[in-house]
Amino acid sequence: MTRRFQAFTLQQASEESPTLAGLMARARDGQMRLQAILPLLPAEMRPALQAGPSEEGSWCILVKGNAVAAKLRQMSPMLLARLRAKGWDVTAIRIKVQGRS
Repeated sequence: MTRRFQAFTLQQASEESPTLAGLMARARDGQMRLQAILPLLPAEMRPALQAGPSEEGSWCILVKGNAVAAKLRQMSPMLLARLRAKGWDVTAIRIKVQGRS
């Protein structure tokens, strides 16, 4: 007997798996939050940021480098205000520095 595997898209897979659908929704939410704050950030900082997960009122931003993390910490009150104005219930922003690869 010959088995044939049928290729399908990530969208199709997520529609059939509740776990994967939830993960995709969290990733989209993080990206939407990042897009909401990008206009407030200096253009040079933007490529160094990556959206992370959110849970229980806290959102995580992954950054490349300590200097970017320090600047982001200074700006966090303004970023929180922007997120709240856009409708997210965020009480804290966690900043995680990514390790060097």
